[in-house]
Amino acid sequence: MGLFDRLRRRRRPARSASSQDAEHLREWAARRRGVEAYIEPRTAVTETTLVLIAHDGEWTRRRVGSPDAAHRFARKMSMPCYEVSKVGYPQRMRDYQARQRIVRDRERRRALED
Repeated sequence: MGLFDRLRRRRRPARSASSQDAEHLREWAARRRGVEAYIEPRTAVTETTLVLIAHDGEWTRRRVGSPDAAHRFARKMSMPCYEVSKVGYPQRMRDYQARQRIVRDRERRRALED
């Protein structure tokens, strides 16, 4: 064993998309209205992911097999599909996150007061 062998990170292979991921996306989209699909490209850390964003900004993210698989999923679900690297995230998603942060902070303060 070399001196620096212990310092090297052992890379685990990224988890690939599963049928559970696709089922989650299908069910999530069926329970909401105005859902749009946004494809996030593969990175060094994660595989290609698909973010579904509802009309109010609520969102969910799951892995997909490839950008083509994401496009097929969106087409099958009759929803518009965009690439995040080209169009970015919609403002309603950022607004939703801001609202959720406020709610969490209020709940945290209430819990500390009790």
